[in-house]
Amino acid sequence: QIQLVESGGGSVQPGDSLRLSCTASGRPFSTYYLSWFRQAPGKGREFIAAIRWSDGNPVYNNFLKGRFTISRDNGKNTMFLQKNNVEPEDAAVYYCAAANIAYVSGGYYNNPSRYAYWGQGTQVTVSS
Repeated sequence: QIQLVESGGGSVQPGDSLRLSCTASGRPFSTYYLSWFRQAPGKGREFIAAIRWSDGNPVYNNFLKGRFTISRDNGKNTMFLQKNNVEPEDAAVYYCAAANIAYVSGGYYNNPSRYAYWGQGTQVTVSS
């Protein structure tokens, strides 16, 4: 089992910066990808980015690339998601998830069903 706990959500204003954290614990996850998804009201779960825990290699949703930055602190078992210049359409619940490398390699990073472990989510509200 891998436990994932997100933090850093809350209410932000357009133009603010956002930094979310996901702290992982449990079984060793060196053979896993950890990823960020988000889900806005009435929409499906959208893949943002993934990071291969063993070497920090990132994978981004091509439609969102350049807007988000994923990173990790291996020593603290924590993954981050950074976005500068938050926009109203960034309002959503942000989730971190973990999947074995074998289940998402080959382009399946964006498929939520491939992920075995999920955090509880952190809400981001954007309002001026």
